[in-house]
Amino acid sequence: MTRRSALRGALVGAAVAAARSLFAQGTLGRFRGTRAGEEREIDGVKLCWCPPGRFVMGSPPGEAERRPGEDQSEVTLTRGFWIAKYETTQGQWTRIVGQLPGQVTAELPPGDDFPVGNVNFAEAEAFCERLTRVGRRSGALPQDWEFRLPTEAQWEYACRADTATATSFGNSLSSSQANFKGKPYNGAEPGPSLNRAARVGSYPPNAWGLHDMHGNSYEWCRDWFHSRLPGGTDPDLHAVRGAPNPDGTFSRVRRGGCWADDGWACRSAFRLRFPPEQRYDHIGFRVVAAQQ
Repeated sequence: MTRRSALRGALVGAAVAAARSLFAQGTLGRFRGTRAGEEREIDGVKLCWCPPGRFVMGSPPGEAERRPGEDQSEVTLTRGFWIAKYETTQGQWTRIVGQLPGQVTAELPPGDDFPVGNVNFAEAEAFCERLTRVGRRSGALPQDWEFRLPTEAQWEYACRADTATATSFGNSLSSSQANFKGKPYNGAEPGPSLNRAARVGSYPPNAWGLHDMHGNSYEWCRDWFHSRLPGGTDPDLHAVRGAPNPDGTFSRVRRGGCWADDGWACRSAFRLRFPPEQRYDHIGFRVVAAQQ
């Protein structure tokens, strides 16, 4: 090989590499959203864009019916992400995985548009991994993005949708706005009480187009439960365990409240622990698409 041909080969290789880089950047630029609430769909999962931003996580001392573990913390999310417009449904589960992870119940009726429940943490993560493979295979999901469960910070950021009130609808909550039973929150007007799960999207969305962030089903987050809320920049406690439970086990975070709760448990800041190996019919999840 002559010096000239070697130089020509090197230049061609550099040009190809540059073209691939520009293509990847263009693809990534097109995949990112441009405004809060922008929608797209990937392999049957409708998503809404959550832009980078800062917010105060948790509840202020004067918030009605606040609970321990909600002390406020400032959070900065440097990367935007897509989050499912709806809770993961039974129809999506059977299409991606197959057989439902647990039994349907009187409170969790069967149906493609009902949330999947009776799903433990590992099963929810496995669904995300399968959906990632499907999305990459179809070309709808860039190779350096993945579906996974939201961090606790991402979940509350999406739930609040640029609000600082107790719920994304204000400082009160009626069961005409969210699926819960019992007492409305903070003086809101009473509404219907279904005493069961509702079809996803049956209640109004928040300002970013997300349904059922308050009520219907609890939703797994990827973080281990810590007694204090995470703060700082892009907090992710997926691999960082908190204090053990009294029996020596550890818990993951669940958020959002459910059909069996009073309205106060559906507040944006309310959080609960739950052992990741266990399942319950009122615990499901929703996915995010995030860059790795």
